[in-house]
Amino acid sequence: MPARRLNRVTRVQNPVLNPLLSSLLNVLLPPSCAGCGRPGAACCVSCAHTMRRPRPVRCERLAVPCYALAGYQGVPRRMVLAYKERGRRDLGEELGRLLATALPRLPGTRPDVAGWALVPAPSRRAASRVRGGPHMTRIARYCAAELAAHGRLAGLAPALRLDAAARDAVGLDHAARAANLSGRLRLVPGECPAPGTRVVLLDDVLTTGATAAACVRVLGEAGVPVDAVLAITAAHPVP
Repeated sequence: MPARRLNRVTRVQNPVLNPLLSSLLNVLLPPSCAGCGRPGAACCVSCAHTMRRPRPVRCERLAVPCYALAGYQGVPRRMVLAYKERGRRDLGEELGRLLATALPRLPGTRPDVAGWALVPAPSRRAASRVRGGPHMTRIARYCAAELAAHGRLAGLAPALRLDAAARDAVGLDHAARAANLSGRLRLVPGECPAPGTRVVLLDDVLTTGATAAACVRVLGEAGVPVDAVLAITAAHPVP
């Protein structure tokens, strides 16, 4: 893997919060599990167990294999909503770890010498401001760090950006989502995955597949083939 990518992996291993500050906050304000409310951790062992096995997702609109850690219901749904909409940024590290655990298990995505390139699905700028930054980029950073900590080559490649004109996709059907993204999804100069890497698109929720399909298409048109899509949750995972 090129040195620039390895340097990026090294940087993402540094924690977002100073360890001493993080420990102090945990003493003063003990975390509770976003999935079940149990005190002690942002995601307890029991809730994490519901998202440890990647499952295939049937999505006819995507020409690449799609997987999700769980269906968009119950504990996984509460975890995603808490992270995205309720300020539980402490979940970013745990969700990144869960994706890192699942990634090596995906069929046909084992990295070669160049390793993995993790491309986070982009967020609207307005949503990113509310969430303290692009929420999937934060998760992808933790995912890359976890893989690197276990001796696996992985790099963060935030190669996609949504124009400000893109609307919130909640409630839109597939056709409306696709129209909303048309011409508004662009490459970020200098952030494309290095040649030869296994490219995996990371997302939080796969619903109609319109966003993932648009991301795969834009990357493909730039000569960056995507090997797989891995989401935290999906509306219709294969049982």
